[in-house]
Amino acid sequence: MSDGVVEVEVRGIASSGDGVATLEDGRTVFIPRAAPGDRLRLRSLRLHKRFARAEIGEILAHGAGRATPPCPHYIRDRCGSCQLMHLDAATQRAVKGRIAGDALRRIGKLDLPDPDVVAAPSQLGYRAKITLAVSGGRMGYHPLGNPDRVLDIRDCLIAEPAVRQLHQAVRGAMSLLPPDATRVVFRRDQQGGLHVVVRTDGEGAWVLGRQLHLRLEKAGVTATVWWHPEGGAPRAVAGGLQPWPATVFEQVHPAMGRMVREAALRSLGDVQGKHAWDLYAGIGETTVALLERGATVDSIELDRRAVEQAERLGPAGPKRRVGTVEERIAELRPAAVVITNPPRTGMEPAAADALTTSGATRIAYISCDAATLARDLARMQSAYAVTWVQAFDQFPQTAHLECVALLEKR
Repeated sequence: MSDGVVEVEVRGIASSGDGVATLEDGRTVFIPRAAPGDRLRLRSLRLHKRFARAEIGEILAHGAGRATPPCPHYIRDRCGSCQLMHLDAATQRAVKGRIAGDALRRIGKLDLPDPDVVAAPSQLGYRAKITLAVSGGRMGYHPLGNPDRVLDIRDCLIAEPAVRQLHQAVRGAMSLLPPDATRVVFRRDQQGGLHVVVRTDGEGAWVLGRQLHLRLEKAGVTATVWWHPEGGAPRAVAGGLQPWPATVFEQVHPAMGRMVREAALRSLGDVQGKHAWDLYAGIGETTVALLERGATVDSIELDRRAVEQAERLGPAGPKRRVGTVEERIAELRPAAVVITNPPRTGMEPAAADALTTSGATRIAYISCDAATLARDLARMQSAYAVTWVQAFDQFPQTAHLECVALLEKR
């Protein structure tokens, strides 16, 4: 750190996707877009009490996993949507395995190795849904470390081809968006239908939704156009009369979502004739899979619209409850096996406590955040042993991953 020149060697990647190195004074420094093994000269070093942040000033030596990002927005515009596009696929998976393993050991106090990471079928073109911010006539993602700005994203390479085409068509008709638009969601549903959901933060009506639909038709894109005012219910304004809104949760990466669900189901073993709980059930895909394997099922899901979708499209028989898991789990009849798939924030303590005393022989926990997974597993250790963990590269090019952990009653 003498004479203002700071050189470091990157020793790993944090859960945020930033590179991690150590300064001469012992502080950990976080560096975006760094690769393991990089030798770097830093710039814009910002010292805090226990850590530091910096930018790459010069790459003196490349780490073995560094790759050329395929997206021009990644380097040129410092797009913050992806965090690991500067790493090759194998290195991304290795990084994610270490992130998951570190969380399990450090937060969960579990004596477990880094889990293997199942590769995604494709590194690009996999997302069935993207959400772009709108501000100042621009529509896109935020620059790295600058959530107050919006980049003009011309193309998102991690989106599915149909979603990219829809984005391009709307991008050419931005004058038809409401002036108080804050976000636009582009989505392909499970039946192949395309949707544009325009989020607004004002009270005024959007009168140009039908014109946007016509413009999309002229561009060769058939989609339902939705308006979702802040604090209000989403409504289709043109192109469709679906009884359910496009804001109901469905897997962003459907192919990997199916792989994760199948892994969780396999971990439960033979469920024929057993009673199962499907917690945080969404639109009921896991419930259907359990039924097909011969189980009986109780489910809980917070989103009433998702439950209505499950009842409309799924088989009769399961008792589907609307509400939070922690409030309604006491109503369920005892289960032999459980699949729980909470949001990124994990389970509320009351939900984890209820599972701890549930008596189920096996619990498969699906998680999209290794830190909250580790926290919840630690809460249940008195009654359950974690016997298996598998990670999945569900979101290539980003620092996010999916895990399935199997808990078996002690």
